Amino acid sequence: MTRFALLVAIVFSFTFIVVEGQSRKPIKPAATSLTNTTPTQQPLMTDYKGVRLGMTADEAHAKLGQGRRVDDQELYVLSDQEIAQLLFDGSNKVIGISVDYLGGVGAPDYRTVVGPDINVKPDGSMYKLVRYDNLGFWVSYNRTANSTITMVSITIQKQR
Repeated sequence: MTRFALLVAIVFSFTFIVVEGQSRKPIKPAATSLTNTTPTQQPLMTDYKGVRLGMTADEAHAKLGQGRRVDDQELYVLSDQEIAQLLFDGSNKVIGISVDYLGGVGAPDYRTVVGPDINVKPDGSMYKLVRYDNLGFWVSYNRTANSTITMVSITIQKQR
């Protein structure tokens, strides 16, 4: 059990670094035209087990139960392969959801998270981030590929 607790701590730390390390540069909106009839991009993934951005902690607890709270984050160890983390703002509303699937077990297919195209590196790792500027959040899919442990991380986060 000690090894598992260490692995959870490592994943928790990695997820925090990934979420906090995302670029927060403002994005210049695309030029619009009166003749532009392109529909607004709709996200493929907007929640995790019913938890959505903007929910209160109590609403999130109704979906996932009570997690282990540390400052503005809450950690859920759902199984040996699945760990979720919620991030809260000052008013205790969900501003980030990150889920890690150890060994990739139980992870959704990337196409259902970020669409059909994804960046694949020669080592088999994958990464894609999709911004939904009109909705104020982004979704990312990250799959590591190394000889020890493969991990899939999916993050949904409010843009700042």
